[in-house]
Amino acid sequence: MINTSAFDYINVLDRAADAAWKRNEAISNNIANATTPGYKRQDVAFESELKRALGRATSSTMDQAVAGVDTTSARLDGRPYTDNADLSYRLDGNNVDIENENVMLAENQIKIQGLMTSITQEFANLQMVMK
Repeated sequence: MINTSAFDYINVLDRAADAAWKRNEAISNNIANATTPGYKRQDVAFESELKRALGRATSSTMDQAVAGVDTTSARLDGRPYTDNADLSYRLDGNNVDIENENVMLAENQIKIQGLMTSITQEFANLQMVMK
């Protein structure tokens, strides 16, 4: 993490990419355990925490809101959690829907690609300014 206002967006994008990577791992584990009796699907909470952090900022622009986000906060780490622990799709107690997991994996991979593109563009912008 870089501590200067020029890197506010990069720091937020970095945290989002880390959380998306953790979600990718969680979804992959869900797919791997789709037939494991008693397994409960996992997910990663990040978007709601980022929205809360951005919502706390009393600013008129997105630049000011992003600058106000504490990217060192543990709340923005992307917390894994058990999703629908009381729900089971099968008699063995497993609640993984493989088709849903595959869709979520594809969606998350697109999100990771978008985040990587955004981070690359932010560094390109900084490089252009430094020239």
